[in-house]
Order: sequence, then structure tokens, then C-alpha cells
Amino acid sequence: MRNLSKRRIISTISFSILGLLLIWFIVGYNSLVSSRENTIKQQSNIQTQLQRRLDLIPNIVNTVKGYTVHESEIIKSVSDARSRLAGASNMSEKAEANAELSSAFSRLLMIAENYPDLKANQNFIALSDELSGTENRITVARKDYNEAATIYNKSVKTFPTVILASMFSFNEVEYFSAGETVKDVPKVEF
Repeated sequence: MRNLSKRRIISTISFSILGLLLIWFIVGYNSLVSSRENTIKQQSNIQTQLQRRLDLIPNIVNTVKGYTVHESEIIKSVSDARSRLAGASNMSEKAEANAELSSAFSRLLMIAENYPDLKANQNFIALSDELSGTENRITVARKDYNEAATIYNKSVKTFPTVILASMFSFNEVEYFSAGETVKDVPKVEF
């Protein structure tokens, strides 16, 4: 009788431990999936805003071209940077290309200061306002993505979810950080 009672207690404890491990496994896995999906969604938001910016830039460049005949080098640098951003495949390439485009585009906008007729052009003003709004959206999207990436990366690295992360190939994601070109102040000569 005592042996039967001990066996039941041991069985109950064993099944309880297995049940708790199973619950932890399910909750941990679902948490990793949810966090990764949120990171992917935030990355998509950055991509959407970068694409919006890429779509606006040719319009503003064409408007500037009509007024600035002698500024073809800067217009070419904006076009090249835009192409590089459009072709970027991972977050670090996108961040670097975005920084390069921002630098080239800021030089283009500084040149616009030398052309009063351009600054007064309604199309240029509207496009500049739209671009400014897009730049703000990119900043917010980048911040939201980096916050989601931080939460995800912490969960992938911390114990005990690191066990599940390694079992199911939940890998750390890159942050969207400023590229090396951001450190260089744009050189503008008039």
C-alpha cells in the first residue's frame, strides 16, 4: 500500500513537472515567434517609408534640374545613392545607403538656396514638405524597428529562451543604425 502511494506521488510529481515544462516550451516558443513577427513588421514599415522617399526623390530632382543647369554632379550623386538604397538587401546595407542618400540629398537642398525662383516654385515647396514628412516617418519607423529588434534580441539571448531560440534557429537581427557616411559632414561648395 505504501509503495503504491509513493508511486502515485512520484507519478503525479513527474507528470506535473513534464506539464510545466511543456507549458514553458509552448509559451516560450510562441513568445519568440510573436517577437520575431513584430520585428519583421517594423522592418517592413521602414521599407515602406524608404520606398516612399525613393518615389519622391525623382520628382524633386527633376524640379531642381529645371532651375539648376550647373549642378549635374550633385544630381548624379543623389541618383546614385537612390539606386544604392533601392538595391540594398539587408539592414546594414539599407542603413548605409540611407545615410549616403540623406547626405547627397541635403547637398541638393542646400544648392536650392541659391535659386530663389526654385525656392518659390509651388511644386518644389510641396515636394519638400512631403519629403520632410517622410523623413520624420522614417525616423519613427527606424526607432520602432530598433525597439522591436532590442526586445527580440534580448529574448533570443536570455536564459531559458536561448535554449528554444537555438533549437528552432531564432537568430539575432541587425539594428538599423546610422552608417559610416553619417559621421562625415557633407562638403558643399558654392
